[in-house]
Amino acid sequence: MSLDLTTLQNLIRTAAREELLPRFARIGHSYKADGSVLTEADLAMDRRLRQELARHWPEIRFLSEEMEPQEQARLIQDSERPLWCLDPLDGTSNFAAGIPFFGVSLALIEQARVTAGVIYDPCRDENFVAGRDQGALLNQQPLHGSVSTAELHQAIALVDFKRLAPGLRQRLSQEPPFKSQRNFGSCALEWAWMAAGRGHVYLHGGQKLWDLAAGSLILEEAGGVCRTLDGETVFNATMAPRSVVSSPDRALFDHWNDWLQNTVSA
Repeated sequence: MSLDLTTLQNLIRTAAREELLPRFARIGHSYKADGSVLTEADLAMDRRLRQELARHWPEIRFLSEEMEPQEQARLIQDSERPLWCLDPLDGTSNFAAGIPFFGVSLALIEQARVTAGVIYDPCRDENFVAGRDQGALLNQQPLHGSVSTAELHQAIALVDFKRLAPGLRQRLSQEPPFKSQRNFGSCALEWAWMAAGRGHVYLHGGQKLWDLAAGSLILEEAGGVCRTLDGETVFNATMAPRSVVSSPDRALFDHWNDWLQNTVSA
């Protein structure tokens, strides 16, 4: 379907600046059944965007991280109608702790494919957006994801250790093939930063649909590459968690993926 990405970006930016920033580091939090953090800001942003999206695009259904799992599964199983996929506040633990690294992630899913994605960072006022086969932009400037090194041993790696298999986690910590490692605590912004070339290789052991839908499109439209540890396409329109191996650079991705595959199969 035809989608006005400028309107969508502005809608998300306004909502985030009105619902998230005034609450940043000023409100309490609770915990969901899976142990993840939940704040008033998550729910306020969820309500705001649900209403705004329905007002502009009433024909598109709505799936959010904050919905019950049964409802999420029902929505994603119907691939015939377009569907928004929202994480209203990605990086809630950072948000609650006063760490300024969090964002909003929204994807449009059509016919079991992501066709548009927006990730907004309200602390830096950075809007990352992509439409399928239209390229990716950061604040209206083209994203090409160029990196400063083609050598894995010189790379800065973004790695989430806690969701990796113990053997792989141990090897990465004891014999890392890269120069140094980071983990920022927001999957959406990590995708966006990789698309912008802020980091060289990426590894995550298990992301949910709303963690990866917008980001995977933005990275690919910026010229980057991503696969699961099993070599599959990262996005697959299911609720099952997916591992992520990625890089903004094809050659660097191949080096990184080869090292991982040799380690996993050893």
